[in-house]
Amino acid sequence: MTRTERTYLDWNATAPLLPAARDAFVAALDLVGNPSSVHGEGRALRMLVEAARRDVAALVNAAPAHVIFTSGATEAANLVLTPNYRMGRTPLAIGHLYASEIEHPAIREGGRFSREAVTSIPVTPAGVVDLDALETLLQNHDKASGLPMVAVMLANNETGIVQPVKAVAEIVRRHGGLLVVDAVQAVGRMPVDIEALDADFLILSSHKLGGPKGAGALVSRGEVLMPVPLIRGGGQEKGHRSGTENPAALAGFAAAARSAADEPAVRNSRIAGLRDVLEKGMRAATNDVIIHGAEVERVANTSFFSLPGLKSETGQIAFDLEGIALSAGSACSSGKVGQSHVLTAMGFDAALGGLRVSLGPGSTMADVERFLAAFSRVVSRRRAA
Repeated sequence: MTRTERTYLDWNATAPLLPAARDAFVAALDLVGNPSSVHGEGRALRMLVEAARRDVAALVNAAPAHVIFTSGATEAANLVLTPNYRMGRTPLAIGHLYASEIEHPAIREGGRFSREAVTSIPVTPAGVVDLDALETLLQNHDKASGLPMVAVMLANNETGIVQPVKAVAEIVRRHGGLLVVDAVQAVGRMPVDIEALDADFLILSSHKLGGPKGAGALVSRGEVLMPVPLIRGGGQEKGHRSGTENPAALAGFAAAARSAADEPAVRNSRIAGLRDVLEKGMRAATNDVIIHGAEVERVANTSFFSLPGLKSETGQIAFDLEGIALSAGSACSSGKVGQSHVLTAMGFDAALGGLRVSLGPGSTMADVERFLAAFSRVVSRRRAA
């Protein structure tokens, strides 16, 4: 099978590099110097980095000064998830981390918290954070240990289900805690406003938007309450994240952020239409397909489904042989395919496999039609077996 015959439906794992991001990346490579140098060459690169900071901040209605650039979302998570904070120059302890059961592994691992200081927040069978359970957890929080921290994603990377972050924030505020929101899968696919969400921190990733890999950001609500640095050194990023910035990657990140902010409602309406055709076609092909999260709010581009009796790894290989690139969920586990922790959290049997189709601005009706043709063949082989 030639490369041109393949159909890419794994945008949640990584979006294809946008031409504008590629152009910005390559142009920045030609600039010599260090962004921290005071000569003309250094100042030119500093201007590029600060322009990128403004573009990324604008995407989530944040102040540019509140954007800390990192190597990606995982580093941003490890920076913000720590028991050690400072309120200005005064140390401030975070006693416990409460993270939903459906979080990305970068959050579920707990960052710099000890295992004993991390508690899971259950979700409902619909895949939505259980607000009553969160209320109970925070009511029982040991205040003597320090403030509680809550981590809840805005849109789940496997199911696309949108979480009630504003309602979560109200509970967190009542108990004097901090709220960290993983917005990686949400930006560009739904409105993301750090002020409207009432979040203390947002986590962003360049390559989910069509920017280059290796760039991300931690966006804060303010500058007074901040985590103790994860990476120490020359004091770049106002001392929050040392190490020479990557201007080329940040220029590409900024270009992707500008693209994501351009007419998102029109773009997502078209993508939602493609997903609706795709799901209607799956249901027409077999009446036992399970589409997870179809009854609640989802981002427009994601469809996470199960075929009883079809394991995740078997299904992924079957579609790959058909020329369809899709995923069994998170793509950040070194190629491993296993039971979806999201489905387990939603109460499904551990033996039930899940497959994720995720679309993007470059997806077409022809992509959907090729997927549905492959889906019909996979279903026929499953029946024959």
